[in-house]
Amino acid sequence: MKLCVFDLDHTLVNSPLDLAAMALDIRAMFERACGPLPAREDRYRVGELIDRCRAESAELESAAWTIALGHERRAVDGAWLEPGALEAVLGARAAGCGVALWTNNARVVTDLVLDRFGLLPHFDLVVTRDEMGALKPAPDGWSVIARRFGTREVEAVVVGDSWVDGLAAAKAGVPFVAYRAKAADLARWGVEPVAHMTDLADLPGWLKARTGC
Repeated sequence: MKLCVFDLDHTLVNSPLDLAAMALDIRAMFERACGPLPAREDRYRVGELIDRCRAESAELESAAWTIALGHERRAVDGAWLEPGALEAVLGARAAGCGVALWTNNARVVTDLVLDRFGLLPHFDLVVTRDEMGALKPAPDGWSVIARRFGTREVEAVVVGDSWVDGLAAAKAGVPFVAYRAKAADLARWGVEPVAHMTDLADLPGWLKARTGC
């Protein structure tokens, strides 16, 4: 079986969601409760901040997820469908692929966005953070996908916009197609895509050529 796994934010759907601002809010909440985090050059990312909250207490982890969900809900109102997104999803299916979604977003927000843009019926499986043990770049979401489709029979690719998606795919042992990803970020994290794309509408043709369909 062939399988095409899409990221959501800034891949199929774009929005004003600001992950850096989300991380700042979660960090501020954590530091009010636990004191300052060590200074460092790189910003603290959402996933690692939530891991720190989880290590402290269930209450802090719950508060962190509440902040994250608030940011996501506010961003939904300004969301828009990425050009070529519907063509990419439908074209992947036409190329003989199963179609799945793997996102760090919450289930309630993911379903709302997919339904708004008419994408929800076209997925065989949608995996959100509610089904995962850890956010990307951890590969936990892939284990959910693998249980649904099997592991030995699936020839898969992951399509996403960032090094986070690429690193998660690499950890899962799955080829990565980079959509408008920043080359410097990919290089920094050692992500080596099998293809780079600037137009999602090009994906179906690439999949057909790859699978021989």
